[in-house]
Amino acid sequence: MKLSQEDLAGLIDSDALRSRLSTLTEKHDGDGSDMKIRAEVLKELKSQVKSARADAQKRLNEDGGGILCAGRLSFIQDELIRVIYDFARNHVYRIKNPSAAERMSIAAVGGYGRGTLAPGSDIDLLFILPYKQTPWGEQVVEYILYMLWDLGFKVGHATRNIDECIRLAKTDMTIRTAILEARFIWGDRPLYDEMEKRFDAEVVNGSSSEFIAAKLLERDERHQRQGTSRYLVEPNIKEGKGGLRDLNTLFWIAKYHYRVERQAELVKKGVLTRSEYARFKKSEDFLWAVRCHLHFLTGRPEERLSFDVQREIAIRLSYTQHPGMKDVERFMKHYFLVAKDVGDLTRIICAALEEEHVKEPRGKGLTGMMRRLRSGRKSNTVTPIKGAPGFVVENNRINVTADTIFESDPTNFLRVFQVADKHDYNLHPRLTRLIRQSLKLVDKDLRTNAEANRLFLSVLTSRHQPEKTLRKMNETGVLGRFVPEFGKVVAMMQFNMYHHYTVDEHLIRSIGVLAEIERGNSGDDHPLATDLILTLQNRKVLFVAMFLHDIAKGRPEDHSIAGAKVARKICPRFGLNDAETETVAWLIAHHLDMSTIAQSRDLSDQKTIQDFAQTVQSLERLKLLLILTVADIRAVGPGVFNGWKGQLLRTLYYASEPHLSGGHTKMSHNVAIADAKEGLSKKLGHWPAKDRKAYLDRHYPAYWLRTEPDRLVTHAELLHQADKDGKQLAFQVIPRAFEGVTELNIMAPDHPRFLSTIAGACFSTGANIVDAQIDTTTDGFALDTIFIGRELPDDEDERRRGERITALILKTLRGDERLPEPVSKKGSMKGRVKAFKVATDVLVNNALSDDYTVLEISGLDRPGLLYDLTRSIATLNLNIGSAHISTFGEKAVDVFYVTDLTGQKIANIGRQDIIRERLANAVEGEVELDPAAPVARKVQKQAS
Repeated sequence: MKLSQEDLAGLIDSDALRSRLSTLTEKHDGDGSDMKIRAEVLKELKSQVKSARADAQKRLNEDGGGILCAGRLSFIQDELIRVIYDFARNHVYRIKNPSAAERMSIAAVGGYGRGTLAPGSDIDLLFILPYKQTPWGEQVVEYILYMLWDLGFKVGHATRNIDECIRLAKTDMTIRTAILEARFIWGDRPLYDEMEKRFDAEVVNGSSSEFIAAKLLERDERHQRQGTSRYLVEPNIKEGKGGLRDLNTLFWIAKYHYRVERQAELVKKGVLTRSEYARFKKSEDFLWAVRCHLHFLTGRPEERLSFDVQREIAIRLSYTQHPGMKDVERFMKHYFLVAKDVGDLTRIICAALEEEHVKEPRGKGLTGMMRRLRSGRKSNTVTPIKGAPGFVVENNRINVTADTIFESDPTNFLRVFQVADKHDYNLHPRLTRLIRQSLKLVDKDLRTNAEANRLFLSVLTSRHQPEKTLRKMNETGVLGRFVPEFGKVVAMMQFNMYHHYTVDEHLIRSIGVLAEIERGNSGDDHPLATDLILTLQNRKVLFVAMFLHDIAKGRPEDHSIAGAKVARKICPRFGLNDAETETVAWLIAHHLDMSTIAQSRDLSDQKTIQDFAQTVQSLERLKLLLILTVADIRAVGPGVFNGWKGQLLRTLYYASEPHLSGGHTKMSHNVAIADAKEGLSKKLGHWPAKDRKAYLDRHYPAYWLRTEPDRLVTHAELLHQADKDGKQLAFQVIPRAFEGVTELNIMAPDHPRFLSTIAGACFSTGANIVDAQIDTTTDGFALDTIFIGRELPDDEDERRRGERITALILKTLRGDERLPEPVSKKGSMKGRVKAFKVATDVLVNNALSDDYTVLEISGLDRPGLLYDLTRSIATLNLNIGSAHISTFGEKAVDVFYVTDLTGQKIANIGRQDIIRERLANAVEGEVELDPAAPVARKVQKQAS
């Protein structure tokens, strides 16, 4: 790229720099080879580099120009290399009569070849020689490289003669791409021109199909490594989908095929319209601005926009907070809209390439084009689509017979996607471009058109691949125009560690998960949801609610309440009647309830179940809410939904079902407990009958209701073996690779500080507790199931890690080890978590349970948080009846069902205030030390 003299003025005065370096050599008769002189030269160059780059950063902060900054840094580097080369040639390795072989040309390649550099970019150089290497050439190259390395640059380089350049470019696509982007910096210009001329004639000519196929394949493989979605909330701005490398790939292809030097020439070639070219430049400038700021901010070549830098970049780019949206969320929304534009440009340029060649065979757009480019096969079969006048199918892709198809009938905006979904057609690139150019026709009249809404609803509720079709609608811009409320959440990110995707991507993925459940492809993960979805009276309301459940994100009002209002407005437009509309609105208003209650409430507590059932009111709503909850969690991101959460949701469903069906259900409490006992008894057939009977009486009803069948067996064998061995302390470690956790089952004499001891031991070993199930047996033992985050890939390694943790717990309980002191919040904050602020909140509630006071503590998650909380609860002389540990990204929500030491609720207002204060302090890492005797002595006494 070329910048004006005004853009570059004052950055670096190379003539003055050359003069100062020459002056340094005068006392040595112009000989710059002396090491003292070299040291002084290096010092002078370092000063210049520091000053020039600081100036470039200052100008970036002032004018915000990303490409300007990248161009200025490239110019500084060019001038630096020119000065170093001239100094080496004139003062270090002087030759009076150079031979034809003693000349060289220095060219920039890679991103540097495009005339753009980020602050932390590598410097890629190609030293071009006329023939073989000479001692002079070797010395000059070595001098330049060592000087650049000593200046702190990371330099990639190659030294080749022209014949080598051409030969290697023919066989190595990376080298071919590097030479394609080569740019003359200094030295012998005719040498560079000769290489460029031969490269064009001997390598590029006639080989564009091969090059395009290779670059698109390379791009797809890169996307696979980085994450296939361009809507990941911590994107890689260089290598990720929709990033700078995608723009580079587009220009490589265009430059190679159309023989252009600048992007602007693509307008003359008819590849891009002026508005599309403007989008190209705007996207490129924005991405470069972000990248330069990121490198300057971190002081290293960082390419990932991680949470801990996003807010600072947003401030540097002058984004401000709006009602309902933080400054960082507005910045990231802009980023994702740019990434979307890059995707559009990819399709446009590939469409232009296809117009010059042949139509794509059946398969995905770019993949099919690559196969065609490799094979050279041509096919142009065009068939009218029955029932869709004006549309034709060409090799499994929909195209149009006339560019006026949307003007003549705007409902075709929806019809084309309905046809694509029905027949699994892809959109022809020409059609995609026409849709984008015609979006102004998607207006109020079309939104209220009954046929258009019928077609949209058929896509949304399709039994084929609604996710795929909705994503096409979103990428073309139709979805956001036809449903403006959806358009407001397009590219919107939520600044937290819980959600992995933007809001629009999450909504579309949730529809895909829902369709997958309906097809029965997720039975192992959500067996209950898979069974229930086939029994729904009206599946349409489920899909509409799923599509709209987060539609009101980014508003000042709670998104569940605001979303219900949006649903009441928009559902009649979609053709839903009053009853269906009200059901959709209710589902959206309560779409978080089931997840929250399942993960943070005691599901064996009857009041919890009664209150939840009162909210739900009907069995049909319960079914709908269960399925919607499962799909919502699954669509948040990989690994968010796991077997433990699935079990909690099933338990809540089965516990609530009798209250909504008049008590006539196969899974009433009594029946559920009886079934659990009978199932376990059958699996313990190898036990003596007397032992089986005694064990079945060893647990309270709550235990049978909330414990999975497999875990019932595990616990039974653990306790039975401990009885046989005469032990009162027993442990078991079970790695669970599928859920990404390791399960620790721990039995010991019950004591109020037992959970705190376990939490402290886990903290000491660096183990992160992600969930806990606390149970007490009828004979006075605590049976705790603790789930810690998995760290090692191999099960046996992870098992040994778990055994080390349980060994420490054992030593702590016996009094052989002391627990660590409470940790400070400041010292425990690590990595990305530092970027977030979560308000600490402590609720003390006596209305949620008939028997317990419920403590709900929310705040910023950190290592040792659970330990500090349980220590504080112990010092408050409270008994923990059950604990429910939940983490939502950076936010921890820990709930404890407690009583005082007499088994009563905490009714005294003054004591409630003390509890709130102590637990709020614990979240901040400030724990009041307990003067009472440690749990170890109590447990040790009981065990002996």
